[in-house]
Amino acid sequence: MGERGTPGRVCLRNSADAYKSSPETFAVTEPQSSHDSSRSRYRAPALEKGLDILELLAGKPDGLGQSEIARALGRSVGEIFRMLSCLVDRGYVVILRPQDRYVLTLKLFELAHRHPPTQRLLAEALPLMHDLASRVHQSCHVTVLEGGHGVVVAQVDGPGHIGFAVRAGSVMPLPSTASGRVLLAFQGPDERARILAREATSTGAPAAAAPSSRELDAIRQRGYEEMDSTRTRGVHDVSYPVLDHAGHAVAAMTVPCIERLDVPEQSSLTAVRNALADATGRLSNAIGGRAIGATSVRAARTFA
Repeated sequence: MGERGTPGRVCLRNSADAYKSSPETFAVTEPQSSHDSSRSRYRAPALEKGLDILELLAGKPDGLGQSEIARALGRSVGEIFRMLSCLVDRGYVVILRPQDRYVLTLKLFELAHRHPPTQRLLAEALPLMHDLASRVHQSCHVTVLEGGHGVVVAQVDGPGHIGFAVRAGSVMPLPSTASGRVLLAFQGPDERARILAREATSTGAPAAAAPSSRELDAIRQRGYEEMDSTRTRGVHDVSYPVLDHAGHAVAAMTVPCIERLDVPEQSSLTAVRNALADATGRLSNAIGGRAIGATSVRAARTFA
C-alpha cells in the first residue's frame, strides 16, 4: 500500500516489487489436443525453459542471481544464461546492478491488460470506480486473482488533494487482506483449496495463516468483508466481490477508508458498503455475471 496513482487510469508502474501478471478474469478453456499423447510429443524445450524462468521470477520480487535460477530449475548456468539474455533483450527481464540479480519488468503485466477479458473488466469498472470514489470521498481499487496472490489492476483516487490509495500493480496477500478474503470466499471449496496451496507455496506462509472455512463461509453469507488494514494503521478496508454467472468472484472492489478531518461530508461505513454493493452489482451485471443478493448490514460506524 502506498503512493497515489494517476486518476482515471490503469496505473502501470515499472517496479519489480509491484509486479505480478494480471490473470484472465473470465473462464478461458485451454486448447485441447485430439489425443492426450500429443501433449508430450510436441515439445518446445527452449520455450519451456523461458517460461520456467518467468514463473520462477514472478514469485521473487527481489530477483535472483543467474546461478540461483539455474539451481532452482535444475538447469546448467549456460542454458540459463542464453535464456536470460533473450528475455533481457525482449524486455521481460532486467538486471539489477551491481548485484547482478534478474527481476521481471512490467511487460507481462502490460500484455495481460491487452487481453480482451481484462480489457472488458477494466473498461466497465473504471466509470463505476470514478462514481464510487466521488460518492464516498475515498479512493477505490480492483483486485483480481493471480495464482496464489491478488493483483491490483486498477485504482481511482478520491476527490481532494489528500488521500490514501493502493497503487495498480501491487501484489496483495490473500489471507490477510479484505480483497483477498473476498476472492477466496466466493470460490468453490476445491478451487479455494488450490488457490491457498499456491499461496503457501509461493510465499512460504504457513497453512495456519489461511482463514478457516468457517470465516470464509461467513464472508460469503454476509456478502462482503471489512477489516482494519494489516499493513497501514488507521485504514479500514471494505471489499465486495465482482461475480461471474456462476457466482464466483472474478475480482474484488475495495475502498480503503481513512478519516478525513477536513471533509465534513465524508461517508459513514454504512454508506460506503451501500455504494460498493451498488457498484459491484452493476459491474457484475455488465460483464455477464450476477449481482450479489441482499446482505445484512452492520450497525453504522462513522469516522466523525
